Amino acid sequence: MKILEIYELLNELSPFGLQEPWDNSGLLVGDFNEDITTVTLSIDVDEELIDSLEEKTLLITHHPLIFGGLKQLEFSKYPANLLYKMIRKNISNIAMHTNFDQTHLNDYVATEILGYEIVQKDGFVAYLDINEEFDNFAKKVASAFTLPHAKCVKARDFVKRAALTTGSGCSLMRSLDADCFLTGDIKYHDAMEAKSINLSLIDIGHYESERFFAQILQKHLKNLGLKVIIASSENPFTYI
Repeated sequence: MKILEIYELLNELSPFGLQEPWDNSGLLVGDFNEDITTVTLSIDVDEELIDSLEEKTLLITHHPLIFGGLKQLEFSKYPANLLYKMIRKNISNIAMHTNFDQTHLNDYVATEILGYEIVQKDGFVAYLDINEEFDNFAKKVASAFTLPHAKCVKARDFVKRAALTTGSGCSLMRSLDADCFLTGDIKYHDAMEAKSINLSLIDIGHYESERFFAQILQKHLKNLGLKVIIASSENPFTYI
């Protein structure tokens, strides 16, 4: 199967036109006319993963390896060091990032991981009716994402309605219609701002909330007659 055929299927599943203007989803490395027999799915690209791949593999990732404009390819530096290895092994790469967040990832995390029905959807935000004490809800969330602890900003004792954005969503805080926000990459100043607008926060982690990308996508590719592998992606952070 040619990469173009797989790309067109992915585009039907989660249109690349939905990605944010700053994003870089789509075919990042490779040739649409290349024939592919093996597809590997991963949240990210790292050197260990590339070393483990067969030649002529199509690697479909959540995060784009090429994000900003590349002004040089110095092969001793990231990401050129990874691109160099990929090109030598004829490994292609398609990224599905903010388009997939909107069409699949938030929905899956809300319903399959947290176990709540989505009552409203607004772009990157899924709204959930909770109606529970904040402390109990925060513990449930930490358990669902297998977090070692619940990192929170507690602005209210009770959660009536929660908003969910996987990955990093704090830039959306002021537009939310909720009293608790679940997202990752919460910074100190995000926490201070949330307290000022009476919005509780629960940090669900960037990796932890997006690590389901591969298993979601695998279900849609299993009938293509291709070898589809889920890579064992690892969180770059360690809890000690």
